[in-house]
Amino acid sequence: MPEDRRTRHRAAVGAEIAEIAEIAETLATARGWLRDAACLGEDPELFFPLVERETDAQVARARAVCRRCRVLLACRSWAIEQGEDAGIWGATTARQRRAISREGRGGIGGRSAS
Repeated sequence: MPEDRRTRHRAAVGAEIAEIAEIAETLATARGWLRDAACLGEDPELFFPLVERETDAQVARARAVCRRCRVLLACRSWAIEQGEDAGIWGATTARQRRAISREGRGGIGGRSAS
């Protein structure tokens, strides 16, 4: 293999290893609170309704499970940090998490109040 191909190959492998390490770290962090989650014994489909309307009965049932959970805030924070764009996490819909994320970045447009 020519040297420039080896260099590119090493860089690509290094990037893949870094990505795998990041995923492993994320999973390790999540596992700490996941084992205490109230949703563990529930049907996962409950938390991924086809439509995430605030008034949907399935969303309400999923949130009821979340609200009795000891790790609700850790779950919600994790979903926001990871950019989860589907499902009910920490009693929030994807739309609510996007709004929370925007607020954390200083509101719409990313400008912070001074």
